[in-house]
Amino acid sequence: MIGGVVEAVTGTLRVPPAERRLLPEGRVAGPMPWVIAIMMFLTVLTAAGGLAMRHAAATIGADLADRFTVQIVEADPAAREAQAQAAIAYLRRDRRIASLRRVPTAEMKSLLEPWLGDGGMGDELPLPVLIDAVLAADGDRDVAALRSALARAAPAARIDEHGQVLAPLAGLIAALKWLALALVVLMSIAAAATVTLAARAALDTHRAAIDVMHLLGATDVQIARLFQRRLALDALFGGLVGLAGAGAVILLIGQRIGGLGSELLGSLTLPVGAWLLLLMLPVLGAVLAMLAARFTVLSALRRIL
Repeated sequence: MIGGVVEAVTGTLRVPPAERRLLPEGRVAGPMPWVIAIMMFLTVLTAAGGLAMRHAAATIGADLADRFTVQIVEADPAAREAQAQAAIAYLRRDRRIASLRRVPTAEMKSLLEPWLGDGGMGDELPLPVLIDAVLAADGDRDVAALRSALARAAPAARIDEHGQVLAPLAGLIAALKWLALALVVLMSIAAAATVTLAARAALDTHRAAIDVMHLLGATDVQIARLFQRRLALDALFGGLVGLAGAGAVILLIGQRIGGLGSELLGSLTLPVGAWLLLLMLPVLGAVLAMLAARFTVLSALRRIL
């Protein structure tokens, strides 16, 4: 024990076992690693949600920014079909349109069947003509001008922009994304506060040993290294436990979402870069714990002296 204290005082690079026992609590015995594990569990889940919503917003925006649907709403079947053919002919000539597709009547009936039932899907039901179109990537994107020109060819035609329809949803996703970031920051502050309390408690517990080390010539920085090393290891252990639990929950939720078969929910996925960032969170948590412990111990030692 004396040899270990002497080595700490002289500032050797190797950390002997006696120094490690300056904070006697084991990594699985004290409360701090488990508190960090809970915080890391919540942090990873929140960060995963924010990253998934960010990816979903980018995916939805890229998929729908250039898409629109033309509706031909006309009660007379003959007039409706004539205007549909005129609209299709015009859109095929327009250089602003990259591709278009007329939605088959059978497909529209299958979409309406859950609400109307089999009995309400007779041939006498007047269904509008739907034409899905995609704007050219390098063309003119003035939809207002296209709407005005199309109205001359088919007066009953109406253009619905997919991006405009889902604009409220995009705004909600953006708000939730920033909320997730704010929660991650708040939990990081809470984790740093937990480490600060643990460092102060350890200082009070080992006050006599610290006084002896000061008398033997140990500097504040040397003493702070002992605390920051142990607390960083505790935080890393707790972070890895929290990451493992959160990863299992994320994979389970991903399987459930995939089983729903929804394109909108299916966009809530995590790209490879997001997974790498989540894997780095325990390391970042350990670095944060080390800095918090160092700042706390050095500040307390300066007040003691």
